[in-house]
Amino acid sequence: MKFFTYLLSFSWSFFIALFAIPSIVYVAHLKNILDQPNKRTVHVSLTPRLGGLGVFAGFMSALTIFGDLSNGVQQVLAGCVILFFGGLKDDLVSISAFKKFFMQVLATGVVMFIADIRVTSFQGIFGINELPDGLSYGFTFFTIVGITNAINLIDGLDGLAGTIVTIVVSTFGFFFWYAHLDQYSNYAGVAVCLIGGLLGFLRYNFYKARIFMGDTGSLLCGFVVSIMAIQFIEMRFVPSSPAVALGVLFVPLFDTIRVSLIRVLNGVSPFAPDKNHIHHRVLAMGFSQVSTVVILGLLNVLVILFVFNFSHWGNLNLLLCLLGFSVVLSAVLGQYSTKSKSTVSS
Repeated sequence: MKFFTYLLSFSWSFFIALFAIPSIVYVAHLKNILDQPNKRTVHVSLTPRLGGLGVFAGFMSALTIFGDLSNGVQQVLAGCVILFFGGLKDDLVSISAFKKFFMQVLATGVVMFIADIRVTSFQGIFGINELPDGLSYGFTFFTIVGITNAINLIDGLDGLAGTIVTIVVSTFGFFFWYAHLDQYSNYAGVAVCLIGGLLGFLRYNFYKARIFMGDTGSLLCGFVVSIMAIQFIEMRFVPSSPAVALGVLFVPLFDTIRVSLIRVLNGVSPFAPDKNHIHHRVLAMGFSQVSTVVILGLLNVLVILFVFNFSHWGNLNLLLCLLGFSVVLSAVLGQYSTKSKSTVSS
């Protein structure tokens, strides 16, 4: 019965996005709601940035029709609605970073204080186990906002964000299903609904993209991914779940931390756009856009396989492995200067 429900959820979400996006593209061109190419972008033609509308429509409708909204999922949907409208306004007329951050604060507050979705323990990392409530709320806020913006930042290449989010959500969703724990199993349905919407969107987003995800989609995806990561950690079904969750999110987190450090070391704001993202560096090696997306997707899959296979090593050992690999990867990427014609917006 669960399989049939998942199949219906996926199919509904997939076909809603698949059939909605051509209409969105048409209206966007008709009303001239298009993203202008500039020195920080790869695309050279006017392209809509409203792909998140299709993802949102498929995901939300499938989940509200077929999904189980208990265990905090109802509040997660409320947070998604808040971020959807904030992202939509940004895609249409642009809003300040403060207003965008305020939307994230509201959405995070809903899931933290109403649904009580929080990181409650470090599970032995640095000898820390259960967290005091104040630290738990603070760390959870940092986690949700950090992951949400990491997904937003990785959306810089045709098909990249959609591919990475699909890999991440599929991984978390599988374990929510496989664990068969009542408190978390309905998040497998959340994963199925989002995957369907993303695959319907990716049909039009791979190179050369007819439409971009935009903040409407990337903020929605980042928020859902952050909640799933927290629930995965709290489920404690897999040994060393905090370190494993970081491994599942390796590419977006590595990219965000790396570019932020580079910007700070160069004496500029960590929020200032530049050409140092991981996809810039892979493009600079001479790979095409499609190859770059495949390489980064495979990289994330390989790290996921590593952290799950060696989860018995413990949180600290896994974190040290991820840190060591990050340093080596950053050094390799640093050997390549970004091609002047292969620049992407952050």
